Amino acid sequence: MIENEVLGRIREFLKLNHWSIYKLAKESGIPYSSLNNCFLRNTCPTIPTLEKLCAGLNISLSDFFDFKKNPLRDTSLSEDEQNLLSAYRKLSKRDRELLGAYCDGLSRKRR
Repeated sequence: MIENEVLGRIREFLKLNHWSIYKLAKESGIPYSSLNNCFLRNTCPTIPTLEKLCAGLNISLSDFFDFKKNPLRDTSLSEDEQNLLSAYRKLSKRDRELLGAYCDGLSRKRR
């Protein structure tokens, strides 16, 4: 029973991020074959694996298990802000650094 809920939660995050299993594996530092096998065999990932998945998704393990909450959406943000945040979370670490530098440059132009 818990396997279905955990795998369903992972699928939910994949859908929200528009990611494939491969992309999640890459972002999490988990071998694709290991993650894919969890889905093929309907087995629950281990806690260390879930911790890596959460790190790849930029959420906490607590957020992962909060089935009533979607940590990828914040109701205090506008839809445009939510979309920007969602796009940011899809970026690689290097691209996030580049975007940060670009935003710094833009904000300095307006001063």
